[in-house]
Amino acid sequence: MMGARYDLPEADAFTRTYWDAAARGVLLLRHCGTCDRVHHYPREFCPRCWSEDVTWSAATGRATLHTWSVVHRNDLPPFKDRTPYVAAVVDLAEGPRMMTEIVDCAHEALRAGLYLEAVFPDGVPKFRPCGGSVAVGGV
Repeated sequence: MMGARYDLPEADAFTRTYWDAAARGVLLLRHCGTCDRVHHYPREFCPRCWSEDVTWSAATGRATLHTWSVVHRNDLPPFKDRTPYVAAVVDLAEGPRMMTEIVDCAHEALRAGLYLEAVFPDGVPKFRPCGGSVAVGGV
């Protein structure tokens, strides 16, 4: 019997739309019809103006690297077998910041401002450098 997986989401009635889209390779954001801004992580109300006039909208899947940490130790399954890995915060092209993992990139190639694109292994949004790009400059 396999132990608990701490890396896979448990969708509920509200987040199922988000995770179903991710399984199809689409990153969804929430768009507020009142203040016309997007936010992430998904909430049923706008965290800026508190409006409940929010809908799902597809993101471009583009981002830039804001900050990161190379994780060398994590005892929770299955992370223990994946170390080292890169935990990161990215700035989505649409504006919000998102916590994620950077994949397909040598750790020494990581730079603030690195152009990234979304990928969806196991239906979970992660990011990798766009087209093999290297650092694009500072913050």
